[in-house]
Amino acid sequence: MTLTEILRFGLRGLWTATLLGLGLTADSAKEASLLGSAQGSPVPGATAANPGGSGHRLSLSNGVARVPVAVVRGTPHQMGWHLGRLLREEIARLAPATLAGFKSELKVGDETLDQAWALTAGHTDPRVLQQIAGLAEGSGQPVRLLQHLHCLPLLMPYSCSSIAAWGEATEDGHLYQTRNLDWSLKAGAHEFPVLVVYIPDRGHAHVTPSFAGFLGAHCGMNSRGIVLSEIGDASAKEMPYDLHAPHFTSWFRSILFDADSLGGVLERFGRIPPTKAYHFVFGDGRADRRAVKIRAHASKDGDDLRVWTADDPTDELAPNVLPDVVYQDEGRGAFPHLRRHHGSLDARKLTEVACAIPIKGGNVLDAVFDATDLVAWVSYAGTGGEAYERPFLRLALAELDGDGDGKGDLAEGAAAADADGVPDFLAR
Repeated sequence: MTLTEILRFGLRGLWTATLLGLGLTADSAKEASLLGSAQGSPVPGATAANPGGSGHRLSLSNGVARVPVAVVRGTPHQMGWHLGRLLREEIARLAPATLAGFKSELKVGDETLDQAWALTAGHTDPRVLQQIAGLAEGSGQPVRLLQHLHCLPLLMPYSCSSIAAWGEATEDGHLYQTRNLDWSLKAGAHEFPVLVVYIPDRGHAHVTPSFAGFLGAHCGMNSRGIVLSEIGDASAKEMPYDLHAPHFTSWFRSILFDADSLGGVLERFGRIPPTKAYHFVFGDGRADRRAVKIRAHASKDGDDLRVWTADDPTDELAPNVLPDVVYQDEGRGAFPHLRRHHGSLDARKLTEVACAIPIKGGNVLDAVFDATDLVAWVSYAGTGGEAYERPFLRLALAELDGDGDGKGDLAEGAAAADADGVPDFLAR
């Protein structure tokens, strides 16, 4: 496939001020089976000189499930470098093989990917670009290879689901949000999972369930309680997609860096050009304490963007709507579960719903976020089945304590209060 073919049917244009019409301003019981243990583990070194910043690695486990957690701190470049150092071995095994497999499947070569990267990079947050450069240095992988790896989501279809519930819909009033990533098991990315916790020197700390060598966010949550999910609506029949825009996995990172509220998320989203057809669920567990569902499609009749709040009679899924709930499951049966448990939804029940609605045969990742208490439960496909068949791992951001001094990493932050160059969360 040539770059001309990729661009021929590209979608263009910015989304309108429809988002602001909402009037938003910019600005657990029975948890044992979900909870794994956190343990420290040695990490391989890197050959490049340490650029500053810092990072450490933990491991979450629950039965057969075991996933590393990389906590990185500093500037974007520094965080990328430390992520490359901490996951050096996994990146060396995953990145070249995955890239080669997708190039073969998509029938594209290096020159096409170079051109694709050149187009999308111009629309991509410089912080993400700086992280990729740091990741290449820390991991020892060629930067060109990692750039090509980050092109792949632009060229491929997704089909996923997401639910957000809050207020009177949940047992404790917290905002919970799910995300099913139904993608390609053939890629093998799920064999190299990682939960990345970013503690930037500027911007908000955030966590993204990811894969070794990939810096984009398929979903994620920041320390202000913002949680983001995506549902891909563009089928392979609609390929090629537009590259004159950042991919959602890139601008999700931008929003997680910057947004303080749902209003802030929507304001930023309104400035982002689309690459293809999506649904999004955006939640806010601390400031606005609600969520919205967005259908972002380019269409000939001008109905490019629709935003739905809870219990909305105009929702595309009406009359199957509920107070303090928004969701998109592509008709896979979430509503009966949500109606039955409305008023008592919690992490466990939403985990059960998420595991009931994936696309079997491609369920790579399932996640549930408590955006009020800043807790994530995540399951990856692996030994014994797809994500919906495997144990979930629990990560509470407030409980991270890299130096064991009894003070949380997020509370201590990325700064070095005593100016010794060592971040407070590793200072003991």
